Amino acid sequence: MHFDYRLLVFKTVAEKMSFTRAAKELFTSQPSVTNHIKELEKEVGVPLFDRLGNRIHLTEAGKLLYGFAVQIEMLYKQFDEKISEMRNINSGNLRVGASTTISQFILPKILASYKSRFPSISVTLNNGNSGQIEKLLIDKKIDIGIIEGNSNLPEINYENFLNDEIVLVVSTQNRLIQKDEINLDELKSIPLVIRESGSGTLDVVDSALSKHNMNRNSLTIEMLLGSTASIKEYLKYSDSAAFISINAIQNELIRNELRIIEIEDFQIFRTFQFISLIGNHSTLITHFKNFSKRATFI
Repeated sequence: MHFDYRLLVFKTVAEKMSFTRAAKELFTSQPSVTNHIKELEKEVGVPLFDRLGNRIHLTEAGKLLYGFAVQIEMLYKQFDEKISEMRNINSGNLRVGASTTISQFILPKILASYKSRFPSISVTLNNGNSGQIEKLLIDKKIDIGIIEGNSNLPEINYENFLNDEIVLVVSTQNRLIQKDEINLDELKSIPLVIRESGSGTLDVVDSALSKHNMNRNSLTIEMLLGSTASIKEYLKYSDSAAFISINAIQNELIRNELRIIEIEDFQIFRTFQFISLIGNHSTLITHFKNFSKRATFI
């Protein structure tokens, strides 16, 4: 089990006392954080923060909720630890497959922590685009996968893992785009670098564009590249832009190599998903999924 994401957002804002710093901590955008807080305040029925210019403070209700959020988070962690002890997972072989963004930018930290905690469990990792990972699972060459995109194959069980946001990114040296925000009409004329067919990121971008009666034919495609890493490097030496997971650009943002361009009334959210074959109820797979959620959210 994992800590409720809206409570996690609230707790992070309360500890950072900044929507911007909370967004960086959670690998998401400030508008996303703001939306989660607004939804939580609407559900609670009272403001959780006092906003004075660029500064925020917890209201009395906010202080009360923060205290309970800390306790709830601890209870989730204790429960997961007890469940792990009950399952007595000490050894085994686990074959994991993950789409490119996840295998490069999400999983390494989780796998290092997992191996440290359970050194007798052997883990191998395969990577590829989302379609390739689904095929590896169907062919029983991996036990569990983590993918992007909007697939729905009948033989596969899909389970939400991690919230993500795809943002428009350019180099800080980009000479073509000087503004911090554009509209969808302006997007059409910007040279874009995109992922290859079969990429989960590309699927989600296509889906978001279709909601605004747009498609890839509406855009100016400069090049197709096969990985997020190669796209990031390409951007540093060009005046083009690309849609990239916010989880994949944290180091570049810190080093001021890349920056995010907001698009008016246009945001792309998705959920990374665990995939396993229907009917496969392996204890080791369940154990790994629960550990990954806990390592990510708590």
